[in-house]
Amino acid sequence: MFYQKIIDYYFPEEIYRELRHILLIHSRSVAELARDICLKHPEMGADSQFVYDAAMLHDIGIVMCDAAGIHCHGTEPYIRHGLLGAKMLTDYAAKYLPDFDITPYARVCARHTGTGLTAKTIRKQGLPLPEQDLTPETMEEKIICYADKFFSKTKLDRCKTFDHAEKSLSKFGEEGVAVFREWHRMFGC
Repeated sequence: MFYQKIIDYYFPEEIYRELRHILLIHSRSVAELARDICLKHPEMGADSQFVYDAAMLHDIGIVMCDAAGIHCHGTEPYIRHGLLGAKMLTDYAAKYLPDFDITPYARVCARHTGTGLTAKTIRKQGLPLPEQDLTPETMEEKIICYADKFFSKTKLDRCKTFDHAEKSLSKFGEEGVAVFREWHRMFGC
């Protein structure tokens, strides 16, 4: 469970008790659903252990963000949590895991927001992100991104229905909803 050392490093319990709790419950819910999808669909060839571990780290960047409703008291806009998390993983690995390729885990962080963000969307909406495609590409990235849409950080005890998850995405445009529907046809849960 190498991910636990990274969580412990960035979320020491004595400083981030509430936020750590939210992160762990949310990430575990996402990780378990994502792993279940892998096991239900072996024909997709997704690495279920990687999916679980990466899902446990996908939201690591929230600690840097300003989202008081979920005990995030950083300074960055929440929309940046994926890219921030990717950088945090890269920095941690450079210091503590020099022989470990953290890149696939960092990519999950960077590419899980919504159903992924295109350069066009980032530009059109004026988001505080670099104008580049941040969309899931690998099967593992897609599975984690899909599973993440069923769990919020404010209602930790609930799994959203497909309709509720779809409605949450609809406020960001039809493009993301179409991707989510396609994933639902592929992964169905």
